[in-house]
Amino acid sequence: MTEGLPKKEMSRQSHMRRLMEVQMLVGPRIDKDRKHFPPNNFLLTLAGAGMLWLGWTGFNGGAPYTANIDASVDIINTHIYTSTSLLIWLCLDISFFDKPSVIGAVQGMITGLVSITPAAVLVQSSFVVLIGVFSGSISWFTMMVLHKRIRFLKKIDDTLGIFHTHGVAGALGGLADPKLTKLFFGDDPKFIGLVFGLKDGRVRAWLRQMGMQVVGILFVGAWNVVVTTAICVVIRMVVALRLMEEELVVGDDAIHGEDAYAVSGDGETYERSVHGLEWFDEVKDEEMM
Repeated sequence: MTEGLPKKEMSRQSHMRRLMEVQMLVGPRIDKDRKHFPPNNFLLTLAGAGMLWLGWTGFNGGAPYTANIDASVDIINTHIYTSTSLLIWLCLDISFFDKPSVIGAVQGMITGLVSITPAAVLVQSSFVVLIGVFSGSISWFTMMVLHKRIRFLKKIDDTLGIFHTHGVAGALGGLADPKLTKLFFGDDPKFIGLVFGLKDGRVRAWLRQMGMQVVGILFVGAWNVVVTTAICVVIRMVVALRLMEEELVVGDDAIHGEDAYAVSGDGETYERSVHGLEWFDEVKDEEMM
């Protein structure tokens, strides 16, 4: 059926068949983009991070649906924990790379926000600093060390480090104080975190609580895999999940005749004729004369 087709079209059809075989993964970026993908704008990154942190105050503080002691504990713990996680990430960057980074600070901030959310109202503020240290350091270690050494993780193109800043960080935070758990669960003695479970000799209750949390983590992970796969299968019926290799080299914006960011010195790299700007170069030359 493909004898009379040009080579380019045959290549396209072959590529489409490969796309149809993709079950769960879209595939990694091209090597060039994986090896070198500098951030575009640090100011916008910081602005977005600041708005995210501000919004998280309402996100966690608004969870009790009223202005009460739960909301107060939520908010103060969110800020203490996030600040600690951010500082720990920066300290590790300085220790191992001799300099801090804006991106590292934002990653540490996100790690803190994600990690404190499940336990913001259940942890004493004095312990928030301790688990903030764990949040910033463990997530940093999995992203900066394990992801680059473990063969399986190296195959995963996690562009934004979501697994580390959300998956790993979200699984941390089981140091609940029984006095604070009463705010949510009343006098039920079954709910207790790691530190106080060991301190009070209620290891069985702690193991039960941790087991419930592990089951919850596994359920959420499995749910995400199933639902995301189903969504990708449906989308794949309508449009390819991945561009062709030659299109990825050009760029997903450039194939439409546009550049998202025309860097000074490079200029606008798309064809003028696509936008009806054939006269642009002539006008520019006249102005320079």
